[in-house]
Amino acid sequence: MENLSTELRILASLLDSPDENVKEAVLELAVHYPWLEPAAQELESMPLETWQAEHARLFAFESPCPPYESVYMDGRMHGPQEEELRRLYRRLGVTHNGAPEDYLGTLLECAAMVNSKPEVGRDYWSELWDGHLRQWVPRFCFELRHHSRMALYRVVAERLCVLFPELRQAVAVA
Repeated sequence: MENLSTELRILASLLDSPDENVKEAVLELAVHYPWLEPAAQELESMPLETWQAEHARLFAFESPCPPYESVYMDGRMHGPQEEELRRLYRRLGVTHNGAPEDYLGTLLECAAMVNSKPEVGRDYWSELWDGHLRQWVPRFCFELRHHSRMALYRVVAERLCVLFPELRQAVAVA
């Protein structure tokens, strides 16, 4: 269970805006997480500005695959999902970095926390997974795999499918 939590945190960090620290972390983590090796190899020779441009191209609001539940569910930012998630985070005692509540990185961090604390309860996992992630992440993964010019983001999509087998079938069908 702890390994899943760690991988969820890694995936969340890979969705954040790239900087030299993240690049170094990916290179170090690839030693322990072989699924990161293609991304590490790519990043070794890639200028940070190229990575940052690809991140902006992929993840802005009107981009091919914005990592926000509201965009997939309502076609706009700041949909009702944000308030639902705000209430869930409050019940769980989760604080986050100021990103929108429906940002995939925030959701993955929350999932990592719920997974690492079995005493939190299966109901929260179900609410987070069935009520939110399962509803839109398969489409996000499909779009990310399709539109990314970088192995890194294709690896993120693939790893989400490995960690959540329910996504694998949905992504294959999408």
